[in-house]
Amino acid sequence: MGRITPAEYVTPWDDTPEWERQAAGSVYEQVYQFLELSGGHASRLSREQKGRFVATCWTAQIFKHFEDPKPSYVAEWPDLPEWQKETDADIFEAIEKSLN
Repeated sequence: MGRITPAEYVTPWDDTPEWERQAAGSVYEQVYQFLELSGGHASRLSREQKGRFVATCWTAQIFKHFEDPKPSYVAEWPDLPEWQKETDADIFEAIEKSLN
């Protein structure tokens, strides 16, 4: 897939705000547990289903850390830009591969 993530969304880990690091860790744990609890069968989900799961987990973290987040931070799946959808699916698949 030849997508490019906008540069303004790429930040070195050490420069990432603490809330965002915590949120990323929580999303990782949710995907990891989801894969474990399904006995690995969550790998059979479509790429879109994988991306939607990550997006939903991330949105919950945004609500946890922000009382009144910007609408773009909690956008519904159909309203996300394609690069974000692909990135969310990539995140799920990266975690999935780390278990193998």
